[in-house]
Amino acid sequence: MRVIGLMSGTSYDAIDAAAADLRLAGDRLVLEPLGSVSEPYGDEVREALAAALPPAAVTLADVCRLDTRIGQAFAAAAVRADRELCGGEAELVASHGQTVYHWVDGGRVHGTLQIGQPAWIAEATGLPVAADFRPRDIAAGGQGAPLVSLVDSLWLRGRPGTPVALNIGGIANLTAPDGSAFDTGPGCALIDAAVREYSGGRLACDRDGALAARGRVHGPLLERLLAEPYYALPPPKTTGKELFHAGRLREALAGLGALPAEDVVATLTRLTARTIADAVRAAGATEVIASGGGTRNPVLMDLLARSLPGVALRTSGELGLQEQAKEAYAFAVLGFLTAHGLAGTDPVSTGARHPSVLGSLTPGRQGLRLPPPARRPPVRLVVARPGVDGRDTGPGAG
Repeated sequence: MRVIGLMSGTSYDAIDAAAADLRLAGDRLVLEPLGSVSEPYGDEVREALAAALPPAAVTLADVCRLDTRIGQAFAAAAVRADRELCGGEAELVASHGQTVYHWVDGGRVHGTLQIGQPAWIAEATGLPVAADFRPRDIAAGGQGAPLVSLVDSLWLRGRPGTPVALNIGGIANLTAPDGSAFDTGPGCALIDAAVREYSGGRLACDRDGALAARGRVHGPLLERLLAEPYYALPPPKTTGKELFHAGRLREALAGLGALPAEDVVATLTRLTARTIADAVRAAGATEVIASGGGTRNPVLMDLLARSLPGVALRTSGELGLQEQAKEAYAFAVLGFLTAHGLAGTDPVSTGARHPSVLGSLTPGRQGLRLPPPARRPPVRLVVARPGVDGRDTGPGAG
C-alpha cells in the first residue's frame, strides 16, 4: 500500500509529508521510503496558530478558522506529495494534524486536540484519510503519546546493544527497546520561544545553533529551569507547550537581570541536552538514533555527544529515514496499521489498558475500500532501499 504520512509538530513551522510503500511480509512490516517534501505554513496561519496556543485564550470561532485553514494546508501538502513522490498513485493519507492542546492534570492525560480537518485532505486528493490518532489511546487510559513509540520499537528490534530512538522536535521524546517511551521535556520549544522573544518575532529558531555558540551558560537560570517537577515524574509521561512556553521562560528569568540573548539561548540549549542525556542514561542506552529538527542544531548535537561518552549518537537518516521526515513516515505506518485493522499502540509505551486500533477514517472520492484485515501484527519494521525486499536493511541489520 502506498501511503502518505503528514506531520506538523510542536514547532509548528511546516508540514512534513513523507510517502512510503508499505507491505506485510510474514512477521515483518517492510517500509520503502519514496521521499519527503515540506510545506511551510503561510505567515497568516502560523501567526494565528502561535496566538492560539497555550497559555492564550481563544474563541470557538478561532478554533474553527484554524481547523479549516490547517486542514487546507495539510491538503495542499498531500496533493504535492502524491504528485511528486507517488506519481498520483497514493492509496491512503495518514494525517497527524496540528496539536493545539494536550490536557494533562495530575500526571494523567484527560484529552487532546489535533486540528486540521481531514475532509479537506480527502476532497483535495480523492483519497481516504486516517486522522485523529491520539484520542483512542487516551480513552483506553493511555497518554496518547509518544505515538511513534510503536514504530520505533518495531524498528529497533534486533539491533545489538541497547538502542533508543530519540526525536527532538519542539518537545523531545525517547523510545527504549522494551517499548517504554516518554517525553523527556523541551526539545526546541524553549529555544525557539527565546529566539522569537529576543528578535521581536523576526527569527523563529536558532539556526545552526549560532546564538548558542556565542553564548555562555548562566548557572542560576539553568538551576531554576532544572527544578521543573516534570523531570522527576516516572514514565509513561507526556508534556507539551502547555508547560514549556515563553511565559514559563519569563518566570524563570525574573529577578536575574538583563541577560544577553546568546546566554539565554546557550542555557536553554544546555537544558535540552541535559534532560535528554539524563533520560538516555536512565535507559542504559548504548546507542541513540536521533531524528527531528533538533538534529540540525550542531551545538545541541555536540552537547549531547559530550554528555553521553561511550554512547553512539547516530541519526535516523544514516539508517534510511530522513531526520526531518521520520515522524511523517511513522504516521504513514500508523495509517497503514489502522487500514489493516491492526493496533497502533503499545500499552508499555503509553500506559493504556490495552492496544488500540487508532484514528478515524474519512472516505475518499471512491468511498472507503479497506484491505482485508491482517491476520497478525508485525513484530519488526524493516526499512528497505527502493527495489530491495528489505531482508538485510534497517536498524536491526547489524
